[in-house]
Amino acid sequence: MTAYAIAHLREITPHAEIAEYIERITATFEPYGGRFLVHGREHETVEGGWAGAVVMIGFPGIDEARQWWDSPAYQEIAPLRSRHIKGDIILVEGVDEGYDPATTAKALRDSLPS
Repeated sequence: MTAYAIAHLREITPHAEIAEYIERITATFEPYGGRFLVHGREHETVEGGWAGAVVMIGFPGIDEARQWWDSPAYQEIAPLRSRHIKGDIILVEGVDEGYDPATTAKALRDSLPS
């Protein structure tokens, strides 16, 4: 099942270390089957607040996403980003092929008090 690393980068202070991080990051996730899905694109906020930038990397599965995050190669370059960008990063699994949200709605209804 596909998994994603999603970053919501809110406070970005331009710095040469960020350029170096961007130059090096692809080599850290490619061995785990990762690829950029969203990077350096403008976004449109249609509800709520979402100031900043969005980055999304897709992986074949959650294990590969975790292995990338924990890898020595990524951990070596992570400070280049974290010293100059404040934000949140999550790893999340996608849904199975054929996912039916009606099943989730039924489980929710069944769990509600009568």
